[in-house]
Amino acid sequence: MVKLNRIYTKTGDNGTTGLATGARVPKDDLRVEAYGTVDEANAAIGLAIAWAGADGPDADPVRRQLVGVLRSIQHDLFDCGADLATPVEASESPGSRLRIVAGQTERLEHLIDEYNDDLAPLTSFVLPGGCHFGAGLHLARTVVRRAERLVAKLRRTDPDTTNPEALKYLNRLSDLLFVLARVVNDFGGADVLWVPGANRTR
Repeated sequence: MVKLNRIYTKTGDNGTTGLATGARVPKDDLRVEAYGTVDEANAAIGLAIAWAGADGPDADPVRRQLVGVLRSIQHDLFDCGADLATPVEASESPGSRLRIVAGQTERLEHLIDEYNDDLAPLTSFVLPGGCHFGAGLHLARTVVRRAERLVAKLRRTDPDTTNPEALKYLNRLSDLLFVLARVVNDFGGADVLWVPGANRTR
């Protein structure tokens, strides 16, 4: 159980922050950027949930189901942040630290397959938008992609201390958010498709 008694500590006033191991690093350290962006993605998903309109007895059952999926993912993203905030140690035994595991990534893959089956086939790239819920999911998708890029860079610079499964999870999550955005946009029927060169005059 996490217990937070104080919100401000003043320990970061010198421009550093503490990793889960207790080590101090600059606040713009790549690892901090990575797990901070995962937190930002979680907040974007929270905003999408607020736009879902899935509360109350008359709420659309599909939207209510998707909100359940998204709230579960928010827990995963806290796991992912904790994972990234805790550099992997060579002596670490399996299960001794909170890490993203293959089962969490595989769950996303199953969800992608399940929801994608009912979507209209794509004939062009989709412009971010649609209903508020769909637009929120597209926004969350782009933040997850940014987190993925940062974790990819972290894996390249510190491969031995960064869990590769965290990178895989974020990759699948961005794909799932794209699929779910299409689901709430009338199962793809209300997608706004990109028209290449639509505004060119010559």
